[in-house]
Amino acid sequence: MQVSDFDFELPEANIALRPARPRDAARLLHVAADGALGDKGVLDLPDLLQPGDLMVFNDTKVIPAALEGVRAARAEGGGGDVTLEVNLHKREAADQWRAFIRPAKRIRVEDEVRFGRLVATVSEKGEGGDTVLTFALSGTELDAAIAETGAPPLPPYIARKRGVDEQDVVDYQTLFAREAGSVAAPTAGLHFTERLMDALRTRGVEMCQVTLHVGAGTFLPVKSDDTDDHAMHSEWCTISATAAEAINTAKVQGRRVIPVGTTALRTLESLAVAKGRVAAGSRDTDIFITPGYEFKIIDALMTNFHLPKSTLFMLVSALSGLDVMQRAYAHAIAQGYRFYSYGDACLLEGQR
Repeated sequence: MQVSDFDFELPEANIALRPARPRDAARLLHVAADGALGDKGVLDLPDLLQPGDLMVFNDTKVIPAALEGVRAARAEGGGGDVTLEVNLHKREAADQWRAFIRPAKRIRVEDEVRFGRLVATVSEKGEGGDTVLTFALSGTELDAAIAETGAPPLPPYIARKRGVDEQDVVDYQTLFAREAGSVAAPTAGLHFTERLMDALRTRGVEMCQVTLHVGAGTFLPVKSDDTDDHAMHSEWCTISATAAEAINTAKVQGRRVIPVGTTALRTLESLAVAKGRVAAGSRDTDIFITPGYEFKIIDALMTNFHLPKSTLFMLVSALSGLDVMQRAYAHAIAQGYRFYSYGDACLLEGQR
């Protein structure tokens, strides 16, 4: 398909720079299986679900992956010190992270980059500032140093408009965050509070958790003209034996499986071994879901509003239909819904 098919105009005023307060006060656009649209709130979610529905959450925890580094002046032809914006996006080894670095033209392989007391060497350099950094520390020592040095890795469409602050440390983490490793939040999960979870349990909704460590590749634009030419960055995901049993039991019993967020959805579809069945295990996934994809596990999806021409808008169009999603987004824009990571939510039911 042509990437231009997934384009739309979004006014700046619709981009959320802060989350709703409280979190569950966000709005929710219900997109029914027949394409009907309903303006709701996140607190209406229990009434939109059915007893026995299984909601699947991503329990990944965001690490402070936004770093500011300095490449020291080179002895020959390098000019003075250079300040670098570094965003970690995928762990490669106990002492290595893949990262996006800007300005990329000011670094080369074997350069040393200092983040205060934390030191790394550029081991590889690819296109678009994608590099591999090898750190002087390793394992848990490196984790602790990154936690001390880094900041919440807000998406560029927020970070360019305001500085990161202490409130983001709390705001950019879900209620379910347990497994450290993400460099972006699974943002649909940001809407959930204890009172909403209690209401869902009272409704008879079941829950389980999977893990996908979100990479910064989530925010990369699709630069090709055709979706077939786009290469996805891989992300690590896992489903425990307990979660796999809950998911497979729900499918056998004809109950709906509803991931919270595209990250949970990609985990389920990546570890599907047959229609209606997942296998417990872990893997890297670069699954790319576009219209025409046959979903094996999921029946509906709760998610936020996504960027134009993004892989995530392509994914929701695969579930609900491109025409329906174009109409839903046009409605959301006209009604003042807030978009992106700190924005409002959708509940999308699969096409009939």
